[in-house]
Amino acid sequence: MRITRRSAAALCVAAALAAAPLAAAVLPSSAAGTDPVGVAARPAEGSTNVQTDGRRIVLGDAPVRMGSAEIKQRSGIGNLDPVRFPAATSAVVVDYTTGTPDGSTAEVDVRAMVKDRWSEWTPAKAGTPTALPGASDLVQLRIVVSAPPTGAKPWVGDLRVQPTDKAATSRMAIQAAPLKSRVFATREGLVGGTTANGHVIVNRDHFVALPSRRGLANNGSGNYSVKVCTTTGTIRCAFEPVWDVGPWNTKDDYWNPSSIREMWKDLPQGRPEAQAAYQNGYNGGKDQFGRTVANPAGIDLADGTFWDALALSNNAWVDATYLWTGDGGRGTVAITSGYLNVRNTPSSTGAIVGMAGKSAQVTVECQVTGQSVSGSQGTSNVWLRVHTGMYVAKAWISAGSFGAC
Repeated sequence: MRITRRSAAALCVAAALAAAPLAAAVLPSSAAGTDPVGVAARPAEGSTNVQTDGRRIVLGDAPVRMGSAEIKQRSGIGNLDPVRFPAATSAVVVDYTTGTPDGSTAEVDVRAMVKDRWSEWTPAKAGTPTALPGASDLVQLRIVVSAPPTGAKPWVGDLRVQPTDKAATSRMAIQAAPLKSRVFATREGLVGGTTANGHVIVNRDHFVALPSRRGLANNGSGNYSVKVCTTTGTIRCAFEPVWDVGPWNTKDDYWNPSSIREMWKDLPQGRPEAQAAYQNGYNGGKDQFGRTVANPAGIDLADGTFWDALALSNNAWVDATYLWTGDGGRGTVAITSGYLNVRNTPSSTGAIVGMAGKSAQVTVECQVTGQSVSGSQGTSNVWLRVHTGMYVAKAWISAGSFGAC
């Protein structure tokens, strides 16, 4: 068993806090010397397959799962309640202990509310300042634990967080426009299986997988969504939440600048490691697990996204836009299941040119007046243009108002 511990000074702070209630932490702003405050070991909304054991969060008892990355393991995610600071800070120090027996792993990530949106999850090394992508007074911690098919029960405990002004400026900034790259898309399938965020895959499902947990949305959430468009023939687009991790790798956030990628920092931004391995023999032609890469896939598509939204019959190159990496108009698909049709005119009689999955975010360029439609958001004749020549009824989209097209 490998157990990491804080410094002796930090342990003294832990002892002093042991008797304090672990309610929502209210901390000073980014002033040096602020004592860390405990964060409740209480899995919040979006958590999956984790348990609370005193001051620790431990991997739960769910069976082995194999999602898009096709690695058989037991895994769990524990989202903790967001922490509100009385003043904005540009960095935090997260302190914690871990237990990782028998080849298991335990990690802690942090994200911040920047420009009214959650930033991407960033790994937080214990006791080391972690820069945020922008000044924020609201942060959230996430625990990710994984283990081989049998045996180990990794855990994370004694969590504390504090603002700091002793960190370099983050290179993970929210851009004016989200990153778009051309990547190879494959069909995930795996109906009946379980994704990395705990979603059970159904027939003709709507979601995507990307090879890093940094952009993994909670089950049922679309705060990390992508726009995926075909590149040949009549263009079709899908708007889908990121609910799984893969294909091939699990630490390849290729949409980020090279300097902050978790792995493969010598590859250019937008180029998946699997593509470089397959096309150029990068890393000996292997993925992070030592498997020979059999295709250049940088995104996996659930069956409904693949067959129905994009009308693909074979794996293909697509244009993927990672919506959380940039600003711009957004709306959220407000349906309880399935998908929303994307039309080529602002009318329910328009041809279907794509689909948007449950809870997915959609880009909004402008709005037009069209057919009156009744939906979850009431009755409205407003339609939102989400791509050139593509519209969705605002009656099914949770969003504000936008300028006229």
